[in-house]
Amino acid sequence: MRILLSNDDGYFAPGLAALERAFSRIGEVTVVAPEADRSGASNSLTLDRPLMLRKAPNGFYFVNGTPTDCVHLAVTGMLEHVPDVVVSGVNAGSNMGDDTIYSGTVAAATEGYLLGIPAVAVSLAAKNGVHYDTAARVAVELVERWLDAPPAEGPVLLNVNVPDRPFEQLQGYEVVRLGRRHKAEPVIPARNPRGETVYWVGAAGAAADAGPGTDFFAVEQGRVAVTPLQLDLTHREQLGTVQTWLGL
Repeated sequence: MRILLSNDDGYFAPGLAALERAFSRIGEVTVVAPEADRSGASNSLTLDRPLMLRKAPNGFYFVNGTPTDCVHLAVTGMLEHVPDVVVSGVNAGSNMGDDTIYSGTVAAATEGYLLGIPAVAVSLAAKNGVHYDTAARVAVELVERWLDAPPAEGPVLLNVNVPDRPFEQLQGYEVVRLGRRHKAEPVIPARNPRGETVYWVGAAGAAADAGPGTDFFAVEQGRVAVTPLQLDLTHREQLGTVQTWLGL
């Protein structure tokens, strides 16, 4: 099995190293990740300058671009084969609810999915996480299950959030929908050395829709939250409404 690993925390991140250790036991691993932390990059591609691919002493490749750039470059230009799976993470912190829209971790997996490859985004649901190996082990289990019984509809895109605890203390898996957060905290004004006003983006809001059946609730209960994602943004229920509004 050929596995492509990426992330948004940078090629030096501990979660990426944990994934590489775990997947090296079951297949041929290639790591292509950003040269710096690109959290919040979402699905952006770099179109205004060329990308450079370099190799670190540990064998990981890194790119001066976004998580999406990394996977796109690897699959369409660098590798001589198409990977069997793309795994992104392990992210330092959760990617639940609205986070998935902004997440570079999810974006790297999404790019693999768009290129026709099954993909998994894995996050450790803790600000200062410890048990990256737990999340990496979960990722391996999910990939092995997919290989044993691939879904009939083809490649999947999974968003996975893992409680920060030893593997033996996990309370199982739960397939859930994305929850929702309150709106983000306001931006934080500050002064730069030139005396100009600058702004820091505020923290994400607290969980609002976080009841049973959501990713927030599953993680809170100690379960691995697994959410299959889709990329069709069409609001189908409003197609008729907009047609009427336009007089069609």
